[in-house]
Amino acid sequence: MTAPDLSIIPAADRRTGFERWRRRSRLIRTLRVALPAAIAAIVAMMIGAVVWNTLNAKPEQPRDANAPIRLVNPRFVGRDDKGRAFVLTAAAATRDPQEYQRVLLDRPALVLDEEGPDPLRITAHEGVYDETNRKLEVRGGVRLSGAQGAFETAASLFDTKTGEVVGSGPIQGTGGLGEITAKSYSVQGKGERMIFQGGVHTRLDMK
Repeated sequence: MTAPDLSIIPAADRRTGFERWRRRSRLIRTLRVALPAAIAAIVAMMIGAVVWNTLNAKPEQPRDANAPIRLVNPRFVGRDDKGRAFVLTAAAATRDPQEYQRVLLDRPALVLDEEGPDPLRITAHEGVYDETNRKLEVRGGVRLSGAQGAFETAASLFDTKTGEVVGSGPIQGTGGLGEITAKSYSVQGKGERMIFQGGVHTRLDMK
């Protein structure tokens, strides 16, 4: 086997090939230096971005441990001392931050003797339930409706222990006999009896 005869390759072609080889060599040497440097620069930029975002991020506001507890559409079920059932609902219920035993109610609705044939329903704009004495006070647009008729008053107080409802403000509405107005009232016996007191006026319905 004989070695290739380089003498047959023209000198100009040999010089051209040699120059191409030198250029490729320089390019390879340049890439060997430039590529690691570029990668290092990219990594440094990413680390810098993370550090910048960390230092400039707004700290999350801690939740106030003393913020009042709020329930949406709560439903409370109970019985008075005589075993008569009542149901209390509301649009929202919030613990009073000043008096923890008080629960502030938004648009409360109370149903007395829900399981009976003639339940009494009481609704209002707002209310307060005191867990200490187990009493519910409702006020603002109070409406009582049941078998005895429908009445409107400014405020009512419901005692969950006795199951009785009392009100010291004026009341007016329509009962079984006709229109009734009075200065105070009470509801007893699961809503079976409504007692009106003080300046009672009645307009009898003779139908």
